[in-house]
Amino acid sequence: MTGSESSPSFRLAYVPGVTPSKWVRIWNERLPDVPLTLLQVSAGEAPETLRDGGADAGFVRLPMDRTGLSAIPLYTETTVVVVPRDHLVAAVEEVSTGDLADEIVLHPLDDTLGWDEAELPGKPAFERPATTADAIELVAAGIGVLVVPQSLARLHHRKDLTYRTVTDAPVSRVALSWVEAEPTPDLIEHFIGIVRGRTVNSTRGPQPAAAAAQPKQRKRPEPGKAAAGKTPRGGTKGGGAKGAKGAGSGKNARGGSTAKPNRGGAKPRRRP
Repeated sequence: MTGSESSPSFRLAYVPGVTPSKWVRIWNERLPDVPLTLLQVSAGEAPETLRDGGADAGFVRLPMDRTGLSAIPLYTETTVVVVPRDHLVAAVEEVSTGDLADEIVLHPLDDTLGWDEAELPGKPAFERPATTADAIELVAAGIGVLVVPQSLARLHHRKDLTYRTVTDAPVSRVALSWVEAEPTPDLIEHFIGIVRGRTVNSTRGPQPAAAAAQPKQRKRPEPGKAAAGKTPRGGTKGGGAKGAKGAGSGKNARGGSTAKPNRGGAKPRRRP
């Protein structure tokens, strides 16, 4: 458990383009007594932030140096090229890296796609921009185009720019990462469960305080009262043990007549 035993806390790092709000909301619902602090770091800083103890866990981008770190890949992003709205690329739905051969393709120092130098598409810029944000400004100025994960294109959205899918470019995967430890600390295990969609009743990690569920008690019928339409032994209400045919049927249980014998000897009068 992070923090102290009496006052636990949880620090979560995340890189640009990742939106952790959904998982933070679930954490606050399940563990309201354990504050969660968010820390935004660059993709390049994220691994060292975790190793140095600056955060307990973090959303990072792969590929990265995973020495001493555990990581669970969560999803893979679409790679896009950011261009001015009046650019020729904006007229199509998707392009290949070969279609960018005549373009100046900006390659910022904080690039997250892990290009090999031989794979870089297009023509290199005179100087590499320091950040993706700087590269976006150069695209808006008409200096070149930029290939990035889709979430970064959305993060740096501008009305004068648009983006299109690049079909054969490297991709960026978002992962949840933390320092390798055995066993995994309880709060980290709990956050892993939230990200993976485990329910609140999962046995892993600390459980939120909740009142024990009371077993349902079967309602007993009041003494002397049977269920509607049935005798206590299952017979039909008002009927014999085997449910004799309706009263007044003219026959007794052995098949004889139920009419009383005529003891006066007089013949019964016939009706006119």
